Amino acid sequence: MSEKLRVGILGGTGMVGQRFISLLENHPWFQVAAIAASERSAGKTYEEAVGGRWKMMTPMPEAVKKLVVLNVNEVEKVAAEVDFVFSAVDMTKDEIRAIEEAYAKTETPVVSNNSAHRWTPDVPMIIPEINPDHVRIIEEQRKRLGTGYGFIAVKPNCSIQSYTPALKAWEEFEPYEVVATTYQAISGAGKTFRDWPEMVENVIPYIGGEEEKSEKEPLRVLGTCEDGEIKLAKEPVITCQCIRVPVLNGHTAAVFVKFRKKATKEELIEKLRNYRGLPQKLELPSAPKQFIQYMEEDNRPQVKLDVDYERGMGISIGRIREDFVYDWKFVGLSHNTVRGAAGGAVLCAELLKAKGYIGKKSDR
Repeated sequence: MSEKLRVGILGGTGMVGQRFISLLENHPWFQVAAIAASERSAGKTYEEAVGGRWKMMTPMPEAVKKLVVLNVNEVEKVAAEVDFVFSAVDMTKDEIRAIEEAYAKTETPVVSNNSAHRWTPDVPMIIPEINPDHVRIIEEQRKRLGTGYGFIAVKPNCSIQSYTPALKAWEEFEPYEVVATTYQAISGAGKTFRDWPEMVENVIPYIGGEEEKSEKEPLRVLGTCEDGEIKLAKEPVITCQCIRVPVLNGHTAAVFVKFRKKATKEELIEKLRNYRGLPQKLELPSAPKQFIQYMEEDNRPQVKLDVDYERGMGISIGRIREDFVYDWKFVGLSHNTVRGAAGGAVLCAELLKAKGYIGKKSDR
């Protein structure tokens, strides 16, 4: 424990909080030292607080069962137990913004799964393989918060993970217009089929707020960090529809792309397979060795066969075909609660540690 960073999980009893706890079991750098949740869970052991609501396929880790859950609103008390926190709290956006800043102001870095700070100008929104340089904006944020060490970093929406990496890999061909339809799993709503039986054999053609996020967030991720701010990418222009489908885990995207520069299918596939980001170069613990795989079969990627590629941290692309309206079209797949949620945040924290933004409080 002494060599590992002490991690707190804010909102640790919910589905994403549970995923954090599952992913951090036996992590080489991080160890769960505190779990915080609402007042009704505070004072109970984690096992008691979760009860029969454990939603992961693997058992609850023994190391957390007897941890006494803290009140997430007792910020100073929680912060004293940890080196940094992951945030997965279930509150209003205003409440989330306030509580994450409160933790940051205790000089406790916050790596958030929530959307509340994704458009705060000095908060980096990171897919570590795509825009690791955006962490530089943290220096501006610290000035605003009046902190020497504390800050907030966020990961983007789970829906964009299945197609934005391909757009980055193809940037030299200058994609400028994208039409995407995402087919999103029910775990993205924090549900299983047991507690959402209406989704069995059903499709719901609306997910509140998701289309706006899917159209706008890639432009921030693909943007540049200049003069103390994140400048949005002007292209590609993205229009999106987001549909809830009867799948537990895995967001699929059907995508059409126009490019300014001509590319062959072979060139597109080569760019995907050869794409490596900073996490691969640094060999971060949660980084997939192969970030993007291209699948040759006509009927791949499939959720049942491919969602756990690279322990759920990799992106699967298939069915690249020429299109008579757009230039090319493809299908993408990502694991929404691993790469798209807790796993993406864990990888972000690993990147921040590797770049010196997160460390042991006792070393400061």
